Amino acid sequence: MRLFAVILFSILTAACNQEQDVTGSTPLCPMRTYSTYNPRDMNQCVAACKACDHGNTVTCSTSCTLKGAH
Repeated sequence: MRLFAVILFSILTAACNQEQDVTGSTPLCPMRTYSTYNPRDMNQCVAACKACDHGNTVTCSTSCTLKGAH
């Protein structure tokens, strides 16, 4: 009986995922700034980060590097 309760609790807990799925979302702010926005371009990525996410050069360049910009 306890095993059944543990399994049931695990299933119910797994179903309560609070994270939102952002796969495939379009970055609207950078798309408004650049007609051909390329998130892999370091200059465009940093400029969009500064303008849209209110970051600074250090945090935005780190963020863009982690996202794969060169």
